[in-house]
Amino acid sequence: MNVQLKTNDLEAFWMPFTANRQFKAAPRLFSKAEGLYYFTPDGRRVIDGTSGLWCVNAGHCRPRIVAAIKEQAETLDFAGTFQMGHVKAFEAASRLVNVAPEGFNHVFFTNSGSESVETALKMALAYHRAKGNASKVRLIGRERGYHGVNFGGMSVGGMVNNRKWFGALVAGVDHLRHTHDLSRNAFSKGEPEHGAELADDLERLVALHDASTIAAVIVEPVACSTGVLIPPKGYLKRLEAICRKHDILLIADEVITAFGRLGTAFGSDYFGIKPDIITTAKGVTNGTIPMGAVFASDKVFAAFQTGPDWAIDFFHGYTYSGHPIAAAAAIGTLDTYVEEGLLTRVSGLASYWEERLHALREMPYVIDIRNIGLIGAIEFEPLPDLPTKRAYDRFVRAFEKGLLVRTTGDIMALSPPLIISKSQIDDLFDILTDVLKTTP
Repeated sequence: MNVQLKTNDLEAFWMPFTANRQFKAAPRLFSKAEGLYYFTPDGRRVIDGTSGLWCVNAGHCRPRIVAAIKEQAETLDFAGTFQMGHVKAFEAASRLVNVAPEGFNHVFFTNSGSESVETALKMALAYHRAKGNASKVRLIGRERGYHGVNFGGMSVGGMVNNRKWFGALVAGVDHLRHTHDLSRNAFSKGEPEHGAELADDLERLVALHDASTIAAVIVEPVACSTGVLIPPKGYLKRLEAICRKHDILLIADEVITAFGRLGTAFGSDYFGIKPDIITTAKGVTNGTIPMGAVFASDKVFAAFQTGPDWAIDFFHGYTYSGHPIAAAAAIGTLDTYVEEGLLTRVSGLASYWEERLHALREMPYVIDIRNIGLIGAIEFEPLPDLPTKRAYDRFVRAFEKGLLVRTTGDIMALSPPLIISKSQIDDLFDILTDVLKTTP
């Protein structure tokens, strides 16, 4: 018989991406949220400087989204989408393609960013097979990329700790060089000046493997989870051109950059690129209900429509693909985005955000600051023999002072909800300035 734990005991929950023993010895807990703020069980208010986990773009507990979820739960709690359907899934898909880049008129629903990536990778492989290019089976990711935690996403991802514990991963994967270059681009504002030529690393992989074997390249427009690595000017367009040259699909992993984070509906719009597949999740429902959405270009979708009309065209899907309550949450989220102008609001805030962020340049141990849209990162000089500690200590201190930030390695990342005002940006950076000044 299992040990009977109290319902408020912390032990039973094996927390993800967490030092469990450390956390449970000194837990940091939230009990409610509203707008820009979290609240702790003892009533302390904490600025959400990270939009939850890069997902609460419209702020917390927004009335339209809450009402949509409640109404749907009372009306139709579940209906599958394998050879059946329900109206909310079709409505959500139509609403989503209406804000997508031109040429993206079809959406495949998943339940997370990780599942969106797996779906996109399978879609790319199946596309080439459908086109008669069955030898195109190799997938190309990028060093320091993050594409979720399922096996395909881990394999194309390039973050060492996410990979080294789990064996050989998926075969037939290679990686481009990352674009982070402190020696030339430290303290860049927006896109760095140097490094577009790093896109040519794809030509090296083509020479090594031959284009006839490469199905797709997957990159994040901005590599956020690894510490906000912003692409050099011209890099993404150059990478797109090489993909086109060799009939390689380009997958833009926009789980974070979609839905207004850069001041445009999608990061692909911001950088002026036209990928073949776009992965999304997080902001699609404002973080309220798990959901992902993979946008297939017309070219990709058409390749699956050439067989008999009675034949299944893509042997893939999830029990909860297009779940009614998730679909309702997505519709409520899109209503909120559109009514409040949130898909483009950041374009009017980005310069002020940049100014306040880069004012931290002279703080102790800061070796780089970078920003784009409503995203920021501060990189610290690591402590000798204690990597990650300098950033982690500042993360804990910020929480104690009323600000939630994210850390990865010795990098602090910021990405507040898109509803933030200039005065609230001031509040955020006033707390952060004090933290950086006073934490040893």
